[in-house]
Amino acid sequence: MWWVYAILSAIFASLTAIFAKIGVSHVNSNLATAIRTVIILLVAWGIVLFRNEYKGMATLSKHNLFFLVISGIATGLSWIFYFKALQLGRVSQVAPVDKLSVALTILLSVIFLGEALSWKTVIGALLIMGGTIVLIA
Repeated sequence: MWWVYAILSAIFASLTAIFAKIGVSHVNSNLATAIRTVIILLVAWGIVLFRNEYKGMATLSKHNLFFLVISGIATGLSWIFYFKALQLGRVSQVAPVDKLSVALTILLSVIFLGEALSWKTVIGALLIMGGTIVLIA
């Protein structure tokens, strides 16, 4: 079932790139990111409140909170740089470079999480990197 959510994520990520490129036209990219972030905040909290999932906050440890906070900081910085890149570049070049995060995530998951690295994963990561180089060259 995880792959259904992953495909939906990919679809919405691609729509994000298209809508964001149109949205940052003649707008400061940091302002555009801030507006987008407010919308995400409202949608995410709306879902949490609607589903009564806010009750889980009491079970969060300091460890959970620390890593959720630094994940949020990383996400925010990613969005700021992504919107600036979209404002200055073509979506067909910016989006593939952004997706280098997949190959980087594979590497970091091995280093920090101890995940196994198979040949299939290595080849996939190399193909992502190669495809990115072809698209931006």
